[in-house]
Amino acid sequence: MSIDRLDLVKESFEKKTVPVDVPEGKTSDYFGELVFDRRKMYKYLDAKTLKALLECIDKGVPLDSKTADGVARGMKEWAMEHHVTHITHWFQPLTEGTAEKHDSLIDYDGKGGVIETFDGKSLIQQEPDASSFPSGGIRATFEARGYTAWDPTSPVFIQDDTLCIPTIFVSYNGEALDYKTPLKKSLKAVSDAAVPICKLFDPSVSKVITYLGWEQEYFLVDESLYSARSDLMITGRTLMGHNSSKNQQLDDHYFGAIPTRVASFMRDLEIAGHRLGIPLKTRHNEVAPNQFELAPIYGEANLSNDQNQIVMNLMNSIARKHGFVVLFHEKPFAGVNGSGKHNNWSMGTDTGVPLFAPGKDAKGNLQFVTFFVNVLAAVQRHNGLLKASIATASNAYRLGANEAPPAIVSAFLGKTMTDVLHKLLTVPSDTPIEIAGKRGKKLGLVEIPEIFVDNTDRNRTSPFAFTGNRFEFRAVGSSANCAGAITTLSAAVAEQLTLFKAEVDKQIAAGKKTNVAIMDALKPVIASVLDVVCFDGNGYSEEWKAEAQRRGLDVKTSVPEMIKVFTEPASVEMFTKTGVYTEEELHARNEVKWEMYSKKVQIESRVLVRMSTNHIIPAVLEYKARLLKEVALCKSVFGSADNCTAELELIGKISDYVEQIRVKAAAMKLARKKANAIEDEYEKAVAYHEIAEALEDLRKPIDNLEEIVDNRIWPLPKYREMLFIS
Repeated sequence: MSIDRLDLVKESFEKKTVPVDVPEGKTSDYFGELVFDRRKMYKYLDAKTLKALLECIDKGVPLDSKTADGVARGMKEWAMEHHVTHITHWFQPLTEGTAEKHDSLIDYDGKGGVIETFDGKSLIQQEPDASSFPSGGIRATFEARGYTAWDPTSPVFIQDDTLCIPTIFVSYNGEALDYKTPLKKSLKAVSDAAVPICKLFDPSVSKVITYLGWEQEYFLVDESLYSARSDLMITGRTLMGHNSSKNQQLDDHYFGAIPTRVASFMRDLEIAGHRLGIPLKTRHNEVAPNQFELAPIYGEANLSNDQNQIVMNLMNSIARKHGFVVLFHEKPFAGVNGSGKHNNWSMGTDTGVPLFAPGKDAKGNLQFVTFFVNVLAAVQRHNGLLKASIATASNAYRLGANEAPPAIVSAFLGKTMTDVLHKLLTVPSDTPIEIAGKRGKKLGLVEIPEIFVDNTDRNRTSPFAFTGNRFEFRAVGSSANCAGAITTLSAAVAEQLTLFKAEVDKQIAAGKKTNVAIMDALKPVIASVLDVVCFDGNGYSEEWKAEAQRRGLDVKTSVPEMIKVFTEPASVEMFTKTGVYTEEELHARNEVKWEMYSKKVQIESRVLVRMSTNHIIPAVLEYKARLLKEVALCKSVFGSADNCTAELELIGKISDYVEQIRVKAAAMKLARKKANAIEDEYEKAVAYHEIAEALEDLRKPIDNLEEIVDNRIWPLPKYREMLFIS
């Protein structure tokens, strides 16, 4: 076994770079060639069908069956040119991944042969088995019907020989069983709530668009070493393993030269993404060894979220071609940084005005401050809910560790905007808000520095930070579907904007000018957010934890308890009023989340106990047997064991650690048996939370043994071997 492991390490170092098949021409020449985007629509659709489809995409006008048939004909013609043989409705169930069922284009031609067919009915709707996906009790096992329905706002794309059609996924009775359905509802809700406020500044605004830019962090591990570790294969993280002597303490990996083999993988990935119309732009080494990041140009939130799911699937397949496995787990290695997926979230009008950046004049600046402050108010009101939206079994290992934000949702503004808000509280409500340097200074102005994007520092410990023209939700985990967090954030902001508009209307009804009414409605909100949710200090400190609790922020650290917030009265009221979730859907999703949490911890516990028993103890006892033979030989030669002090000390330590493993593994199996007998999903998750905390206890003696057992005997690839393969 030891020879196998060391041979695998040698093999991983000797692997060669896989050549990249670079398309001819510039990136712009092949960008989007596998996407049925607007350029393809204009080419393959007749004028009437094109007009109807664009009205559907841009204005939400429903498509009739005749138009759908026309769209399908155009898509089929384009797809056949790319040798497509199958179609699939591509959707995002509550499994945290994507799902697809492929159907061939062929049908009988009535002459004993087949013909390729694709019509509007096949494009618009299909019926996968809803009982086989998590539903939280919405669907019983014997109730199989569920429907996927085409989302025209997310372009159809080609992967290999299959035409992939992005869809929502709902039950027979219409309940959402996916991430996309509530995301789209939340984006509509926040637009509907924001437009009336925007019209106070510009009556021509008819729609507000939500934008998302994600930063995907990930680890790469050599495929052969990955295959030698059942914990990585089954759970996505290492359940045991002593720190390497060198990990990230020198900060030499961060932004360092990208290893040749990794760069080859990245280039392959970028080409595949660009062909699918995904604007991948940034790539670099992250802080931890073998940790990396990629990010696209930001885009409309629904499409951007779909693109993130596509990219994650691409990464899995392309990495294998290069002899790697991608780890999306938030904390695959102890002692080094984990991986997040920072969600850069912003809003803008259909007239091209960004809502989280200062305007061109005092009116535009007041609009900016209005939306800026109301987002903070939404975060304050639902800070526990936002934390629940990113709470998973895997993200729990990352939050509060190294670069990750703590499990307390606060907002970082930076000195500039903090000073602006404080000043707004002290000046008359009709005081203009100007950009410093744009005009001559006037006494009494509230000024925002002209160079706005870079005039504030950043705070890596803040889970929700303002970074110049957007908010960065840093607490989202690397394996997560962005839709979970963005749906909750958008719905919370929609609720707050609706409440704020009602208050402004009261002020206007009392005879105040619009700008004064807005500022009078803003001032109490500003005072509240500054006192409660805004925090620019060290989020890791114990003092902040105590201060956050005093301020009334949610400080729960148990994932099952965090999830419970979704069904608290304030959350139910917010989601139902905005039309994002029904109360039944919220309860069902909590059941899914608790069940998913329990199952993940259960699997980790099983794997750790079995690895302890089947891998570690046998290898350790083999080394102990060698030491015992050495002691016996020493006695036979010298007549005593006086010259075997080191061996005897090692034997004692090994015996002690093995006994610890045996006792703790047995206790964990018993705890698991008791937890499995609990029927209530919440109570079961609470029980498994205790088991999750016990995993570290069982790990400790194993990691101690790794330090003293002969390297040639140790059965598993070590951190120093996995984290420095390039």
